[in-house]
Amino acid sequence: MARAALRIGVRELAKLADVAPMTISRLENGQSGGHADTLRKLCTALEQAGVEFITTDRGEGVVKLRESE
Repeated sequence: MARAALRIGVRELAKLADVAPMTISRLENGQSGGHADTLRKLCTALEQAGVEFITTDRGEGVVKLRESE
């Protein structure tokens, strides 16, 4: 969802996070829970690209784009 909000492809996110594109594909398809280090890299890359992870009464994992400054 975060990648879609940024309108970036798997390869671009992989490059930003310094992980293999196949790693992202596996995570998005639910084939792997991911290692903590990999997930940290992905979260950091997404946050630096403008995504903010939030928790609401509906649950965790909701993302929104930060407002432009």
